[in-house]
Amino acid sequence: MTGASVPSFYLYGEPHRAVDDGFVHAERLDDRSRPSEWTILPHAHADLVQLFVVEQGGGEMRAEDDRMTVTAPAVLLVPSGVVHGFAWQRDSVGSVVTLSVRHLALLDTRYPGVTALFGSARAIPLDGAAFRAVQANVAALMRELGWAAPGHGAAVDAALLGMLVELWRAGGPIAADAAGIPGQQSALVARFRARIDERFRLREQIAVHAAALGVSESRLRTACAQIAGLSPAAMLDQRAVLEVKRALLYTNLSVAEVGYAAGFADPAYFTRFFTRHAGMSPRVFRSMGSDRG
Repeated sequence: MTGASVPSFYLYGEPHRAVDDGFVHAERLDDRSRPSEWTILPHAHADLVQLFVVEQGGGEMRAEDDRMTVTAPAVLLVPSGVVHGFAWQRDSVGSVVTLSVRHLALLDTRYPGVTALFGSARAIPLDGAAFRAVQANVAALMRELGWAAPGHGAAVDAALLGMLVELWRAGGPIAADAAGIPGQQSALVARFRARIDERFRLREQIAVHAAALGVSESRLRTACAQIAGLSPAAMLDQRAVLEVKRALLYTNLSVAEVGYAAGFADPAYFTRFFTRHAGMSPRVFRSMGSDRG
């Protein structure tokens, strides 16, 4: 890649556009993977989350700067906005389910905890009855999306929830702990994350963010600690580091240009900041990423 950003698609290869609140889509894994020689280049989806149900074969998933080896049977979860790509084994078999973040949020209002499944990109190995249940729900979803009949929306949500519940039960404490999250604090942290995404390059003080959100600094700190396990300042730094890693891995910008683009006017300070958080300099991180690619 030679540009200054990672491609953002609607579905892979399709130009980005607004996503309907109730968007749900399902297709076979090879629909896009086979024409692409089983290689899906790094990209992101701004308003969509995805589940990859791998029935046979497997491969490697790249999510931001991590790589995960995937072996069937398993389900991969990809949150909104995460840069990801795949190198599938030839003739792998599976399905891809995509839904809008707003539809997922609606399901979460009814069944608190399902959104937390997508807290990070990860693979959940499944076997036996659990995987057969996921496969059956994918088949039901595909069948329902192919036609319109009475109760269509309820049937789609039933199939989605059937999959999510199996993953919730198999996915460990990440999902299980979320059911007890206080709603107001969770909503505040979600608003803070959205503001960070829009403004992290400005390197604003926490007091500025708290005032814009209409809360005190102490309330924001408490909510971030309980929901994200981080301070507001750490969340800001985490988002900046993520953006820098993406630029180092996926663009040809110089290290100084990467720093400027992330809001750092002083290249030396930027290098110290990144080294403190990543454990290595930007140049070393980039060279290691190139060696792994």
